[in-house]
Amino acid sequence: MPSFDVVSEVDKHVLTNAVDQANRLIANRFDFKGVDAKFERNEFQVTIHTEVDFQAEQMLDILQSALIKNKIDIACLDVGEPQPLGKGVKMEVTVRTGLDSDLCRKLVKKLKESKMKIQSQVQGDQVRVTGKKRDDLQTAMALLREVDIDMPLQFNNFRD
Repeated sequence: MPSFDVVSEVDKHVLTNAVDQANRLIANRFDFKGVDAKFERNEFQVTIHTEVDFQAEQMLDILQSALIKNKIDIACLDVGEPQPLGKGVKMEVTVRTGLDSDLCRKLVKKLKESKMKIQSQVQGDQVRVTGKKRDDLQTAMALLREVDIDMPLQFNNFRD
């Protein structure tokens, strides 16, 4: 029976590449010459270190553009407020991965309301959708793309 998984995930390697590119951009920008500014990544947490709040906002824009260039949807970012830290400022940016249980239930509910001949079930931080016809699954994918949520969705593990 054909099936696919609905997930929301970010590849760590691609995230590392995006943060490294943003660090290189900061090193080469004229307005950041002589400024102690850098990005640090720890798992799915990116920390922006700089001297003033205004530069932190600029660095956030640079990080977002680097993420977009690496095909990471910036809708999954959870941006914190700039916090004073000694002589500088620190800003935490969390890259959210996985679907929480409320969001999974919302997706399952949306699929059930469509009255299609498919089954959907929550499996941890993903939703498994199964059906008898491939066309039904493709219609379900189209329906889920239109759902208004604040997380990017990917469709993995399509089996025929």
